[in-house]
Amino acid sequence: MKRLAVLLAFALPVWAGCVKEEAGIPSPVFDAKPEYVELYRVAWEQAKDHIKYQPGLVQPRYMDEGFRDEVIWIWDSEFMVMFCKYAPKLFPGIETLDNFYYTIHENAGSPLSVWHPDNPPFFAWVENDYYKFTSDKAHIRELLTKKRFLQRHFELFNTMNHDTQFPFPISNDGVRIQYKGIGYNWQSWQSGMDNTPRKRAMPMFWIDAISQQALSALYISRLARVAGDSATEQEFKDKYEDLKEKVNKYYWDAEDSCYYDIREDDLSASRILTPASFWPMLAEIPSQEQAEAMVRFALQDDKLGGIVPWVSVSRDDPQFDPDGNYWKGSMWLPTAYMAIKALEKYGFFEEADSTAEAIVEHQWRTYSEYEPHTIWECYNPNKPEPASKKEGTKNVKSVKADFCGWSALGPISLFIENVLGFYDVDAPSATIRWNLHQSCRHGIEKLSFGKIITDIIYEKGTVTVRTNKPYTLFINGVEHRVRRGVNTLSIL
Repeated sequence: MKRLAVLLAFALPVWAGCVKEEAGIPSPVFDAKPEYVELYRVAWEQAKDHIKYQPGLVQPRYMDEGFRDEVIWIWDSEFMVMFCKYAPKLFPGIETLDNFYYTIHENAGSPLSVWHPDNPPFFAWVENDYYKFTSDKAHIRELLTKKRFLQRHFELFNTMNHDTQFPFPISNDGVRIQYKGIGYNWQSWQSGMDNTPRKRAMPMFWIDAISQQALSALYISRLARVAGDSATEQEFKDKYEDLKEKVNKYYWDAEDSCYYDIREDDLSASRILTPASFWPMLAEIPSQEQAEAMVRFALQDDKLGGIVPWVSVSRDDPQFDPDGNYWKGSMWLPTAYMAIKALEKYGFFEEADSTAEAIVEHQWRTYSEYEPHTIWECYNPNKPEPASKKEGTKNVKSVKADFCGWSALGPISLFIENVLGFYDVDAPSATIRWNLHQSCRHGIEKLSFGKIITDIIYEKGTVTVRTNKPYTLFINGVEHRVRRGVNTLSIL
């Protein structure tokens, strides 16, 4: 079947001896599946098409999510940062977040609708991840000490309610978050999971809302340390510990060994399993024992596992739709990416890497076998096709095409971090951690972090590293000091 061959239009650095002092898009190498490299290039090309320019925005050059031109979404934009970090000079991922910070918190005005001001609030997590690639302390100080945008958004999420008004356009549905001491009463559209079966338990306290606030408190505290603000660091440590205690006290279900939404009337567990149950793990809330039990339970083939893992509701749920039906069974890249990163927090690399590779394979097969050949908003949970649209949608069979957008998380971020195994890149400490688990020739070229640009290639028991500056490379936990120039490492 004919496929569209895509070549990157960006100028990439040319290697001759040592590294040139410029940064572009990293070039992955994966001899076992070169088609993944093709899909990687397609994702960047589609992402380039989603760089928009809108006069009147604080950051007029921004990343568009690919759904509606007149609207910007918080959680789409947050997730897009997680692949834009690999090419920060070319893709305005982090800049896009300013269109929320300044519009919401400083009344800067916006010609576009901030569709749900109470969308999932995990700015601090993505800001931290971006900082690890750029080592830009000035940006962190601006966020934490000068503007206090992250703290202000944390508090806003606690104080918004149905009566909250904003001086800029928002969704017709209005604000639906309401904090009630032990949790957040929310709505499915605002949570981002529009037609999720979780709605059966409403009114309820949403496990993702409280866990996302805990995640934010955790990373505000860590970023405050970077900014040298010890008072904010301690304040948000305390807030995190309070939320962690509440999540473990009220939302942990010992019978299933899982976190669930809880009903507002009697605080009973909904027992409706979706990837949202993994937000507490990303926020480092469970103990190691809890996390192990949860992984054993949730990743069974009839739960969130199977040939296409991280489906949007458990396969044995009565509302699971084998064709996807939006959030009633589809595989969505944002929640899959979140859950895979949660697994890494607790050392479940085999599960993280295997499910990530299954997702990239599913995206590739859909791209190559289904017409039009593109990357989709979400995916069929059983066969290489886009997911079916949610019920009630007229004259539309499938979900949005050319969705890079957050669906680039698979071909770019999961490919680099889990299929190739470069799961932790840290410019402030000049460190890369590599879970080397593939046997073919593979690696990455022109990976940029901070002021470092490097090639790392494995072939037949040898790792060759080329770099413009020294750094530390951990390969399966073993430390290697990498010198400027060419380094050859034998891997037993």
